[in-house]
Formats: sequence, structure tokens, C-alpha cells
Amino acid sequence: MTSAFSLAPLFRSSVGFDRFNDLFELAARNESASTYPPYNVEKHGDDQYRIVVAAAGFQESDLELHVEKGVLTVTGGKRDAKAEGVTFLHQGIAQRAFKLSFRLADHIEVKAAGLSNGLLNIDLLRLVPEEAKAKRIPIDGEHKPVLQ
Repeated sequence: MTSAFSLAPLFRSSVGFDRFNDLFELAARNESASTYPPYNVEKHGDDQYRIVVAAAGFQESDLELHVEKGVLTVTGGKRDAKAEGVTFLHQGIAQRAFKLSFRLADHIEVKAAGLSNGLLNIDLLRLVPEEAKAKRIPIDGEHKPVLQ
């Protein structure tokens, strides 16, 4: 029996996050969260991310995306329209309502979203302002005090 701790829950719902204290806290709260619908979080470059949600059977009008206080929320409404005269012998395509939340790191913005072939693609971009970027401070040969 292995007692290894899986870090997978830490990376499921955070995009562009580098602060482990927040990730541990988030994983502890979401350990029992639903895994429907399945999704991927992809990194396409230093500052480019994509969330891909398997939204089979949903149309654009059934899905909503909201960003509030650094949390991206994806909701899918349950479709009420049933085909007339159809009796399902097996219904394996789930079309139940869902809600997924992703905590976004500082300076991450949602740039675009699209639904294609049953996959909802949400493109994210990290836009760090110039004043927040790391700066290299040159070291002069002689130290001249600025403050007197």
C-alpha cells in the first residue's frame, strides 16, 4: 500500500499560479468536487494558457463564462428540450447542468472562448504590466550614498 501524496488536485483548477500555499488550500477545499465535465488545462507558451472543457451535446446558448474577483466560472445549463417520439435504450451522453471554477493568477485575462466539435476552448493570456515585471539593478563600482 502506497502512502504517496498526489499533487494532481493542486493543478486542476489554477492557471498561471505559482503560490503553493494558495494551491494547497484550494486542493483541500475541492478534493470532493465533481469531475463532470472532464477538462484539460494546457500551457501553450510562457504566458499563454488554454482550458478545454468537454461539453458534448451543449450549444453556445447553453454555456456561460464569468470572471469575477480572479475566478473564472464556467456553467452549463441543463437542456430541457427532449426529442419527441424518441425512447433512449441507452443514454451515455450526460447533458446535466454543471459549474466549474478556476482561480486565475494575477494578470491572467480571458482572451477568447469558442465551442467546436463538443469542446469549449477558453484562451487565457498573462499580461504583466511593466511596473510589475522584475528589474535588474546595476551595481556601480563606487557606492555614493543617495540619502544624507
